[in-house]
Amino acid sequence: MKILSRLMLIACLVLPFAACKKEAPVVAEKPAVSAPKNEDTAAWHEYMADVVQRNQDGSASQFGYFLPGESTPDFQGEYDRLAEKAKEDVGRGIVAGNMLAYGSPASAKMADLIVGAFKDVPPGSMKGVKVLFIGKAEDSDRVKAAVAPAGVDYKFVEAK
Repeated sequence: MKILSRLMLIACLVLPFAACKKEAPVVAEKPAVSAPKNEDTAAWHEYMADVVQRNQDGSASQFGYFLPGESTPDFQGEYDRLAEKAKEDVGRGIVAGNMLAYGSPASAKMADLIVGAFKDVPPGSMKGVKVLFIGKAEDSDRVKAAVAPAGVDYKFVEAK
């Protein structure tokens, strides 16, 4: 009788756990956001957020730099302020494991901004930092050449 009551007790304890074992829900991957065909700032923010998320590869933090399109009122002022901020941030140093993401409908101007920001960075001082450039293919080589001496892991995503 003791054996039977013990078996019943074990069955009562194990049965709820066995019944709760469910398959993990299948999460469908969200389709990639397409690059905007115009200078719509909201669409570009959504696009950049998607590209950064898909390319973060375990980055501890992401720092995003977005420059609006050249037809934006006060574009030059926006460019000057962002260029100064980017240069200050990079000049202070970025800790390994972080990502710097740059993107703009004005790809050539963003490339100019990145080149300027990395101009005075000491060689090898940013090992383990990821730099993501979202722009046009013709601007990628210039950006890559500017950031390579710092020792970053460079990645390019063509905005097409």
